[in-house]
Amino acid sequence: MLLNDEVGMLRKVPLFSRVAPAKLKLLAFTSDRVSYKEGQTLFHQGDEGDAAYVVLSGKADIIVDSSTGQIKVAEVEPNEIVGEIAILCDVSRTATVRASMPLEALRIRKDHFLRLLTEFPEMTVEIVKVLADRLSHTTAELTAARSKARQANS
Repeated sequence: MLLNDEVGMLRKVPLFSRVAPAKLKLLAFTSDRVSYKEGQTLFHQGDEGDAAYVVLSGKADIIVDSSTGQIKVAEVEPNEIVGEIAILCDVSRTATVRASMPLEALRIRKDHFLRLLTEFPEMTVEIVKVLADRLSHTTAELTAARSKARQANS
């Protein structure tokens, strides 16, 4: 894929939609294009958060470890970003991300990602929207699971 193609893909990601093309070109140039086969892991829960990933093609499962084993909690699709929480919160990875089919992504290093947020405050607003949406879905799922557990115990 050519650099201009990668810039075009980045523009489709809501987070980057308002970033100037020249900055996106720089981001694409400084990012690593990575490929994963089905079943390969992008990163593991507990790893250091050193990069975020923009999925260009393919899909990946977001998996968390629990006392009963691994649980798939979400799926990442093209034009979505994953791995940004560990960067923003400066914590270890909160989940494992595994390709569920062949996957191509741009790996954005932590320093480049944080620099973009500083230069483009509107990106920060988009990140907050993405995180708020994820929190809302997680809360709804947790509420439903607790409700089921209460019904089962009654």
